[in-house]
Amino acid sequence: MKLLRELPLGTRVVVRYRIEGGFTDALGNLVARDETTCTVETRRGPVVVAFSAVTLAKPVPPPPVRKSGGGPPPAL
Repeated sequence: MKLLRELPLGTRVVVRYRIEGGFTDALGNLVARDETTCTVETRRGPVVVAFSAVTLAKPVPPPPVRKSGGGPPPAL
């Protein structure tokens, strides 16, 4: 996949790739690549994806900023 070979390391990406029984996505920062694979650092850890399994890939914006204060607003 040409895009994954050209994007700068550190770019946040989503990569859809084939697995046994279907497809899955890896969302995170592109942290490494070699001739046949790329590595995406996801919230669950690094995911190594073979370029031959990639069906779609694109850069995505940074994750939204989480607001603190966890619950619903107080009733008036």
